[in-house]
Amino acid sequence: MNKDVQITAEQLRQAVHGDMEKLLDEVTGAVNTAPDGSVISGSEEAVRDAMARFRTLVYERAIQLRSEAAEAAFSPSPQRQDQPMEE
Repeated sequence: MNKDVQITAEQLRQAVHGDMEKLLDEVTGAVNTAPDGSVISGSEEAVRDAMARFRTLVYERAIQLRSEAAEAAFSPSPQRQDQPMEE
């Protein structure tokens, strides 16, 4: 992939915005429903799992965005005059 083709944090932010909102809902839900006196042990696993899913999703989206940007920046070589155009 061409190093000149880059994405911005804003592009990635927009691509994962809905997923980030879902993550925050999951984290607050886990913390708020944990038993009294056991907030950490009662929410830690659910929060860790939600964060792991989000981390993977963000990384995949970043790669996808950069790949799409590279495809958009690609300029195919012009058709040679001695070759017929494909239909």
